[in-house]
Amino acid sequence: MIDFSLTEEQLSVARMVREFAEREVYPTIKEYDRKQEMNPAVLPRMAKLGILGISLPVRYGGQGFDYLTLGLVCEELERVDSTLRVVMSVHVGLNSLGVFQWGTEEQKQRFLVPQARGERYAAFCLTEPGAGSDVAAMRSTARHDGNDYVINGEKMWISLATRAHHFLWFAKTDLSAEPHEGITAFMVESDMPGLTKGDIHGKLGVRAGSTGWVNCDNVRVPAANRIGEEGEGFRIAMSCLDNGRFTVASGATGLIRASLEASIKYAKERETFGRPIAHHQLVKQKIAWMQQWYDCARLLYLRAGWLKNQGLRNSRETSMAKWYATDMSFKAAHEALQVHGAYGYSDEYDVERYLRNSRGAIIYEGTSEIHQLMQAGYALGERQDRPLRCELPAYDPAFWTEE
Repeated sequence: MIDFSLTEEQLSVARMVREFAEREVYPTIKEYDRKQEMNPAVLPRMAKLGILGISLPVRYGGQGFDYLTLGLVCEELERVDSTLRVVMSVHVGLNSLGVFQWGTEEQKQRFLVPQARGERYAAFCLTEPGAGSDVAAMRSTARHDGNDYVINGEKMWISLATRAHHFLWFAKTDLSAEPHEGITAFMVESDMPGLTKGDIHGKLGVRAGSTGWVNCDNVRVPAANRIGEEGEGFRIAMSCLDNGRFTVASGATGLIRASLEASIKYAKERETFGRPIAHHQLVKQKIAWMQQWYDCARLLYLRAGWLKNQGLRNSRETSMAKWYATDMSFKAAHEALQVHGAYGYSDEYDVERYLRNSRGAIIYEGTSEIHQLMQAGYALGERQDRPLRCELPAYDPAFWTEE
């Protein structure tokens, strides 16, 4: 039986994060969005609050909360701005939980502990200039040389590219293997000779965030930095995406909520034809739609989070949550802008930013088209999840909170 009731502790964390985002980030978000820069105070403030390790065990520097709490945190963060949730998706979902799932104890102490404490920031390097949805088309290579691997290649559209200290990097170690079998994962560190990086500007949305490129030119990475076994990289990447997609789904739910709240507020204040527009039937229709989309998206990500807490595979459920929530967040932002009329077209109101921010999530971490194909495969019985050598562990309060 699925139980979606939330504990007072979970709700308290959500309130704390909501207050943090409203108090410390919202007042300057328009300024940094216009400047297309990341507020340098954001990452240190998130680290100080403890949310960069919110769902990791205390013994690894985390806060010891469950996966549902991670979802609630992401919802509250994206309600204010997508930039904040992107940090959680990359640093926590795609990188840290991947190290927790696949790393050795020594790697957890070296990489996971400082990441969970917010002393080091983490990124995920899978996408390349010529390889996005088609992961097997990647051209990055890693050649074994003594006790090291020599990595060459370029990654593109990498969140926190110029801020991160640790990069979970995927490269081909066996060019003769089947496309998905010759990929291996490594932790590349920012101070390794031959690594360069830069920011990308001119993005449609998430302008107050860090997005860039990372290049490896004969970067020597110790074999001790290999995550998992040779050839396991594709499986590791897909399991990391399950975690990242969960944060995207819960974050997009927060953006739906933000659009709904903004529309309700404006509809009650704005008057046309002698009465508030909230009394007009078609405005009510838009608000009703947004409420429906929010409720459905929230239930979908709560289901995925509950499965994670039980230690059950959730690729299908997480994919469904990500697909639905991101598509509906774009629709909600569009309808919110319509409710605001001409004012919604100006960055004087937040809904303009919501619309721009919502569009990217329909592309990254699996396009909506990819998720449609995945869901069709599950429904038709053509797709099934195979057991992994390292599964993400179920949430165990005793283990998570033990120092």
